[in-house]
Amino acid sequence: MKLGIGIGWRPEIADAVEALPGIDWVEAVAENLCTGHLPESLVRLRERGVTVVPHGVSLGLGGAERPDPGRLAGLAARAELLGTPLVTEHIAFVRAGGPLTASPVLEAGHLLPVPRTWDALDALCENVRIAQDSLPVPLALENIAALISWPGEEMSEGQFLAELVERTGVRLLIDVANLHTNHVNRGEDPATALDELPVEAIAYVHVAGGVEKDGVWHDTHAHPVTGPVLDVLSELRSRVDPPGVLLERDDDFPPAEELAGELTAIRSTLAEAAAAPRARRQRPARPPEPAVRASGARDRTAVAQAALLSSLVAGTPAPDGFDPRRLGVQSRALAAKRADVVAKVAPELVEILGDGYRKAFLAYARNRPMSAGYRRDALGFAEQLLVDGRPADDAARRRLTRWWQERAAPRPPRRGTRVVRAARTALLGK
Repeated sequence: MKLGIGIGWRPEIADAVEALPGIDWVEAVAENLCTGHLPESLVRLRERGVTVVPHGVSLGLGGAERPDPGRLAGLAARAELLGTPLVTEHIAFVRAGGPLTASPVLEAGHLLPVPRTWDALDALCENVRIAQDSLPVPLALENIAALISWPGEEMSEGQFLAELVERTGVRLLIDVANLHTNHVNRGEDPATALDELPVEAIAYVHVAGGVEKDGVWHDTHAHPVTGPVLDVLSELRSRVDPPGVLLERDDDFPPAEELAGELTAIRSTLAEAAAAPRARRQRPARPPEPAVRASGARDRTAVAQAALLSSLVAGTPAPDGFDPRRLGVQSRALAAKRADVVAKVAPELVEILGDGYRKAFLAYARNRPMSAGYRRDALGFAEQLLVDGRPADDAARRRLTRWWQERAAPRPPRRGTRVVRAARTALLGK
């Protein structure tokens, strides 16, 4: 299906998206849509014939556990509601722990890279097949940006994606900004990745902005699209005419005129690359698969992912082979994202705590890994503040107590809660 040029639909820019000229389709974060009621903006777009594609972020298909049936059912319901031609997710893991490791489940609150190993590929392919069987429309998977590299990887990104497509027939959502991110952060050549992956399997393409700090590229989706990212888009277009190209923006939204300018730059890049196509180099040979494969791929993947995530969110030692400095960058980025998202889902906390919100939340996050969603995280943060007798201002503490009571329980947490929390923290730290 030919999608054309699109933009990521977000509530903050809903009016701008509706008014932008030349928008053929939009993509909406699946988890932000209620199955019983679509936002009026999306209803109007659909009435105009604009395709809406749900983009999932929480399945964790690259995780060691099989995908949760409830999450799959929710994504399927959104696909049915939108009448979409496909749904998309990520090649990533977002949680670890649980039965396979006999440890508490930890949530990353972010997309983390899957090790490019045969073990991880086996688990991913089975998870993808389960998802495909559960969804009413085709599935496409996105390559992600990464700050960290797994030690002992057995394939390049392009080879890994090619093997995934060969085994499952899944479509690809190629994010050219993520290819650029991995070039800066992991030294991987985007052109080589494009040569290795099956470009004919591309369903559509993402283009997004980011920023470089201290030699690390942060895929923020909150900055303008840069020239190097458009260069990767040009490389891709020289190999294939993608069915769709979409501009992503998730924060620090600019005026509509700037979004329109970025869309114009995307169209110009595609047109120029199409006018001067370059011959695609021959796809390299498949990586050699081990002659003997040991059983237990899920178990080994589960242990490795749990150790990494625990290091990132619970302060346990860095697993062997990882760069501790880069893990520190990733850990701080995860905590910062937690703070930002909790501020969005519970803006009252920022209002009550004022300038002290961010410092207080980051201190909380250092010792309290996320084990559920962001709304539960907001409640846990407020509860811990109240247990500690904070905020110091009586009026602010009363407001926080009322906020917590309305959402969690008829009474604020008392001193006995300290014992429970201490025991929970000790268990998570093991």
